[in-house]
Amino acid sequence: MKAFIPITALVAAASLLAAPAAAQAATDRQLLHARGAASVSSRALALAEETPNANPFDQRRDLYDKLSSVTNVDWSWIAAVDQYERSMSKAKPKAHPMLGQIAGVFVEPERWAGPLNPDADDSSPVSISFFKGIGKDGDGNGAAERDNDFDLLYSLISFMSESGFTDERFPSGVWDYYHNSRAVQRVQQFAAIYKHFGKLDLFEHAFPLPLGATYSYKDTWGDRRGWGGRRSHEGTDLFAGHGTPVRSTCYGIIEIKGWNKFGGWRIGIRDLNNHYHYYAHLSGFDKTLGVGDIVTAGQVVGWVGSSGYGKPGTSGKFPPHLHYGVYSDRGMLEWAFDPYPMLRRWETAERKRLRGK
Repeated sequence: MKAFIPITALVAAASLLAAPAAAQAATDRQLLHARGAASVSSRALALAEETPNANPFDQRRDLYDKLSSVTNVDWSWIAAVDQYERSMSKAKPKAHPMLGQIAGVFVEPERWAGPLNPDADDSSPVSISFFKGIGKDGDGNGAAERDNDFDLLYSLISFMSESGFTDERFPSGVWDYYHNSRAVQRVQQFAAIYKHFGKLDLFEHAFPLPLGATYSYKDTWGDRRGWGGRRSHEGTDLFAGHGTPVRSTCYGIIEIKGWNKFGGWRIGIRDLNNHYHYYAHLSGFDKTLGVGDIVTAGQVVGWVGSSGYGKPGTSGKFPPHLHYGVYSDRGMLEWAFDPYPMLRRWETAERKRLRGK
């Protein structure tokens, strides 16, 4: 008959074996309190969550600032990590659900508690450390809680900042956590956007063409395209006069700019929802803009043309129009979705804003 070892005994043994880890954890908590983390209590966070009329951006910024004060990581990096996690939760809600109320973070139970931990719901910092989990007690209440906003983000940022908390070193820690170069790029891009504007509320959109211009469009998603082989149309064509200004639909960062044999002169902009906005067949760009530059919703980035379907400079093979596409990043790949419903919403919303002025 096999001997049965109660989980309490196993955890107790882990505590004895992990005396150095326990001592380190105690030291970490003392340092946290010495640096002012004592002012960040579970009760304070709970009160913020219980306030129904609280601005969610204010709640997040308060959380990021408190975390920044105890980790030395700039708030923009913390916001970028949280927003990347949030975008993954939106793209894959079942596989990557949000665990907290304010933060967008998801951590698998085995990663939180440790891959060999027999208790997947373990919240003891000592045994979690022994089993090499990443879960930490961030708010000093004695438990590493996987549904606690502060503990969740504190655990991720602590792990990522082991390589250093400067702008130069922090991306290495992001790689150590995700092992995905796309994730590192996204976090860097999001941090740059947040740092540029100094705020979180950056989700207003604009219609890609000036509302005073003459244009027409319909839902062309999935239409057949013949040039370059059979392919499906992944976007919406907005027909307008040659030289009509093309505007960024979002706050974002320029990810690519130049020639594509299908799209001609095109520009790609990444927003904080982790959506890639693709503007093609342009007659030209705003020459002051380059890859890595930050743009605002409504900012002119180029002009309508008829470029594409050939080598660089090819133009005039079709009527002038803007091809507008949107792609969602799912972590390892991107997939296109129909932008027509969003264009209609943005057009209507902008007309209302203009009437309000």
